Amino acid sequence: MRWKTLDDMDLAGKRVLVRVDINVPVENGRVSDTTRIERIVPTVRDILAAGAQPILCAHFDRPKGRVVDAMSLRVVVPALEQALGTKVVLIATLDAAETRPDEAREAGVVLLENIRFHPGEEANDDGLARRLAGLADIYCNDAFSAAHRAHASTEGVAHHLPSCAGRLMEAELRALEAALGNPQRPVAAVVGGAKVSTKLDLLGNLVGRVDHLIIGGGMANTFLAAQGIDVGKSLCEHDMTETARSIMAKAQGAGCEIILPVDVVIAREFAAGAPHEVVPATECPEDAMILDAGPQSVARVNTALDGARTLIWNGPLGAFEIAPFDTATNAAAAHAADLSRAGTLVSVAGGGDTVAALNKAGAAEAFTYISTAGGAFLEWMEGKTLPGVAALEG
Repeated sequence: MRWKTLDDMDLAGKRVLVRVDINVPVENGRVSDTTRIERIVPTVRDILAAGAQPILCAHFDRPKGRVVDAMSLRVVVPALEQALGTKVVLIATLDAAETRPDEAREAGVVLLENIRFHPGEEANDDGLARRLAGLADIYCNDAFSAAHRAHASTEGVAHHLPSCAGRLMEAELRALEAALGNPQRPVAAVVGGAKVSTKLDLLGNLVGRVDHLIIGGGMANTFLAAQGIDVGKSLCEHDMTETARSIMAKAQGAGCEIILPVDVVIAREFAAGAPHEVVPATECPEDAMILDAGPQSVARVNTALDGARTLIWNGPLGAFEIAPFDTATNAAAAHAADLSRAGTLVSVAGGGDTVAALNKAGAAEAFTYISTAGGAFLEWMEGKTLPGVAALEG
């Protein structure tokens, strides 16, 4: 990789514009989940420790280029100050930031108001990028989760300042490089979720790069149907069966083994504790739904993981939100966690449902790396260039 890190920069006495993602959930006027804030702490503290001033630049919600008071970043200031252990000064306008008021000069950490209040942000306007660059001596991107957007604060500004990756961005890029760029082989990938149509690019890229592709969730039903198997009333994209067959053919040509359920958990209703049973994948009744993979399927998945050195995980194996249809996801995740703890498996996971499922399974902490980036993680897995990363390589 050709991007620089904070360790490559002379920070002493400098102002560092740091693009962060602190687009956190808020309830009753307070931050309800500080995970994203906690993840930027190492970057900000390292900049402070080097004798530099961090100027944080972030978005919050989707104001679409207008000033929306309800989307002001002032709501995150108390949580930021608590996490960083220092005072944070919010600068309400870019004009004010450019004049460097005394409070900004004297502050340890400066936070610019919601960058998406500016119409030029999402348009990647060079004028806005230049104004942002004028606030600092160095640009540091620590927002991998926004790196798939070519915006003024994620891509444009990098062309006007010496640039580097922050600690979170650095960790994310190294983890993804270990997963797909130059992985230890064999590589296994778990891809689950509801629809094949939303993960076509992902599947198409992975079959040429992994040794075992484990397909779960509603997507697996579409692949079963593509083999002529009746999946009853299960969630299934019947119009995507030809595409599924094409992916299977591509996998065969690439030497990638596709692993589908051989037994399934069925029920007549999707509800907690609903009557259910395990049947062969080929014997789903017409009036039933497939809601999870069965024990034989889990055993097959675990065998593949036993032989793998690297694992990429995106999506659950079943309807994990409701017990007992979380059994397969929980069991496979626990096994991957055990292998990760033992040091025999490099495990990288990402995507909203994935993080929720692994947390629910109690397996997330043991994984080598958990990405909180949704769209950026998926686009990287799809083999796409991320503008915010590419700009750091320039």
